[in-house]
Amino acid sequence: MSTLHVYDTTLRDGAQQEGLNLSVSDKLAIAAHLDELGVGFIEGGWPGANPKDTEFFARAQQELQLRNATLAAFGATRRAGGNAPDDPLVRALVDSGADVVTLVAKSHAGHVERALRTSLAENLEMIRDTVSFLRSEGRRVFLDAEHFFDGYAADRAYALEAVRAAVEAGAEVVALCDTNGGMLPDQVGEVVADVIDATSARLGIHCHNDTGCAVANSMAAVEAGATHVQGTINGYGERTGNADLLTVVSNLQIKRGMPLLEEPRLREATRIAHAISEITNVPPYSRQPYVGASAFAHKAGLHASAIKVDPDLYQHTDPTLVGNDMRMLVSDMAGRASIELKGRELGFDLAGDHELLTRVLAKVKDLELRGYTFDAADASFELLLRREVEGDAVHDYFDVESWRVITDARADESALSEATVKVLAGGERVVATGEGNGPVNALDHALRQALSPAYPELDKLELIDFRVRILDAAHGTDAVTRVLIETSDGQTSWETIGVAGNIVEASWHALVEGVTYGLVRAGVPVR
Repeated sequence: MSTLHVYDTTLRDGAQQEGLNLSVSDKLAIAAHLDELGVGFIEGGWPGANPKDTEFFARAQQELQLRNATLAAFGATRRAGGNAPDDPLVRALVDSGADVVTLVAKSHAGHVERALRTSLAENLEMIRDTVSFLRSEGRRVFLDAEHFFDGYAADRAYALEAVRAAVEAGAEVVALCDTNGGMLPDQVGEVVADVIDATSARLGIHCHNDTGCAVANSMAAVEAGATHVQGTINGYGERTGNADLLTVVSNLQIKRGMPLLEEPRLREATRIAHAISEITNVPPYSRQPYVGASAFAHKAGLHASAIKVDPDLYQHTDPTLVGNDMRMLVSDMAGRASIELKGRELGFDLAGDHELLTRVLAKVKDLELRGYTFDAADASFELLLRREVEGDAVHDYFDVESWRVITDARADESALSEATVKVLAGGERVVATGEGNGPVNALDHALRQALSPAYPELDKLELIDFRVRILDAAHGTDAVTRVLIETSDGQTSWETIGVAGNIVEASWHALVEGVTYGLVRAGVPVR
C-alpha cells in the first residue's frame, strides 16, 4: 500500500515480555492474524539460536499461507574473527527459508569494545561480510542498528560508519534502535534527519517505551524521513514494552493520511488485537489507544449531552475506522442524556420519556451511592434498564427460595465448600447441591444444576473472572464488599455486579445477574 514498511516484531521482540511464553503453535496463530491485518513484514524469531524459532520457520513453510506479509528471520552478524559463510548462526538464517533477514549489529563504539570485545574496524567488517553473504544467497537484508541513539551521542562518526557499512554491503533498510527506550521525540527527529542527510540510507525506527514515548518517537522518526517502522501488537516487549504498532499505524494512517493498510484491514484492528491477547493470555488493556475497550467510552453527563448532539464533539476520530465502537458508561456522574444514549446503544428509544429517564437515573445514583459501579458492569445496567422498560416479569426466569454455603476444613486437607440452592424454575421447585474449591465455585455449580432442567442453554456459560473490592476499608472486616463477575458463552463475555456486607452474598447477586443476562442475551423465553 505504501513505500513505508510496517514491520511487526511481536513474535520475537514482543515475546521477550515478562510472563509471556509462546508455543510454536501460538506463534503460527499470531502470524496468521498479523497477515490478516495486512502488515508488510512479520519477524518470526531467531532460527539457530532458539530451537522453538527454528521449528517455527520449518512449520511456517508448510502451514502458513501468507497473503500480505513477508516472513523475516532475525539474527546477528557473524562472530568476530570468523567468516559469514562458516558461521552456523548465519547459515541458520539462510536455512530458515525466510525471504528477509533482519540482522542486529552494534553501532555503539562502547558496546563494540566492551560487549563484543573486538575492534571498531572488525565490527564494521562483521557487518559488511554478513550482509554481503546474505545478499549473495538471494536474501533481502534489513539491519537493526542496536543502541544507535546512545552510540550516536557518544561517537557520531562511528555510528554513521556502521550505517554506511551496512548500506554499501547491500542492506535495504537500516533501522535505528532506541534499545534502552530513553529517547524523546525531538531527539529522535533530529538524529534521523541528520543520518539521512549524512548517509542517504533508507532508515527505519525501532523504539522501546521506557520513557512512555515509543509511539511518539516512532512518529517523529517518520516525520523526519524514516520509511520503515517497527513495533509490536499491543505494545508487547521487555521492560515497558515496544512501540504499539497498532497505535503507530492508526496515527499515521488516520491522522497523517498515509495509506499503510487497506481500509478494510485497519477496521479489523480491534478484533485482531483482542484475538492476539487471547493467544498470549495477556488481558487486553482497556485504555489502549484506538483498540481498547475504553478508548471511546464516555462517562460524564456533560460529555453525553454533547455526544447526543454530535459524537465528534468528544471523540478524536471515528472508532469504526479501527473496528471499535463508542460506549456510554452509566455512573453517578451520568445525566439523562447518558441514560438515553445507553438505551439507544441497547436498542431502546427513550427520547422524550422524561419520567422513565429520571427514574432510571435516580436508581443508578442510589445504587452507586451504596457501592455499585455500572461503568464496570454493563450487563447489570442493561438488566436494570430492561426491567424498567419491559417489566420484571419478562426476565424473571426463576425465583430464589433460599441458598446456603458450608465450608469444611480438616487437618492437613484443603478446605472444600458445599452449597445448596432452592429455586422455582420451569414450574418446578428444585433443590440442588454443588461442591467447589470455594463458596462461590460451589454456588455456581449448585445454581447451574438447579436451573439446567428448565434452561439447558446455561450449559454453555462459564465463569471466567472474579474480582473483589473492599469498600470503606477503614471498617475492616465488616466493610461493604463489591464483587464483579465475568461470564462467557464461548463467543463473548459480560460483567455483572453484586454489593453486600457479606462477600458471599455479594458474589451470589453477581452470579444470579450473570446467569440471567446470559439467558436474555441468548433470547431464551421464560419457562
